[in-house]
Amino acid sequence: MSFGQGGPSWGPGGNQTPDWAALAEASAARSRRKKWLLIGGGALATAAVAAIVATAVISTGNNGGSTGSDTNASRLPGPADLPTDSAAPEPSFSTVAPPPPPDPKDYVSDVKKDRAPLTIDSFYPGKKLTMGDRVYAKGATHRTTNCAATTQGALGSILMNNGCDQVIRATYSRAGVAVTVGVAVFETEAQAKKSAQQASGGLASLSGAGVPTFCRGGSICRRTTNWYGRYAYFTIGGFTNGKNVSKADKNVFTVGDDLRNFTFRQIRHRGEVQASAAATASTG
Repeated sequence: MSFGQGGPSWGPGGNQTPDWAALAEASAARSRRKKWLLIGGGALATAAVAAIVATAVISTGNNGGSTGSDTNASRLPGPADLPTDSAAPEPSFSTVAPPPPPDPKDYVSDVKKDRAPLTIDSFYPGKKLTMGDRVYAKGATHRTTNCAATTQGALGSILMNNGCDQVIRATYSRAGVAVTVGVAVFETEAQAKKSAQQASGGLASLSGAGVPTFCRGGSICRRTTNWYGRYAYFTIGGFTNGKNVSKADKNVFTVGDDLRNFTFRQIRHRGEVQASAAATASTG
């Protein structure tokens, strides 16, 4: 016994056997319908999301209707809304250049400006002199207005002819070498310069205070002459045992150079102190 197409059939013995081909075709049809339903639903969901995003973008526009602007930026104050401090004064700068600092040399070049006291200690303070690793003991000191009495040879008349006011001397010694340094004081730089340029003969050595007589009686000694401002300064140095000085005796040259340099620094310092005091007074 059989039914029409697509229905069940009965096998031998009267048992019912499923129509597998018909069942497979029905299952495939259901799968196709389900797939198209999923595709259609996904498309609708995508369109809905796109519409929501577009609406959100449009809604973030400012009052002018532009899109894509930042809502935080729309909340910032405009340039006219920023606070200003119109009461604060504007900085001002003087167009007048400050005067140059006083030149220390000006204050030791003319007696009218060089008013600091003249003493032995102002040039040669303390009981010893240290220059680098060399220490010199200070011996006798002397100050006099009789400039010629402090010299040997023609230097005395040269100092006097150029208006020497006074001479201040000091002697230093180390390891059998002694050097006397003397500062001759004038009213102007021109007088000091001329005396140094005309110098002949030399300074007389100053013994005493533990230093024996040296550079007297015809012994050969080393002499130097310089000037700075209204001061001419001289040195004479040699051995305390009377030995003649030669160019090979570098220790004598070292002591003389140290005292010459120290004297220059003292005169220079005298000018610096007075120049600094004048600058302070002018700004006070």
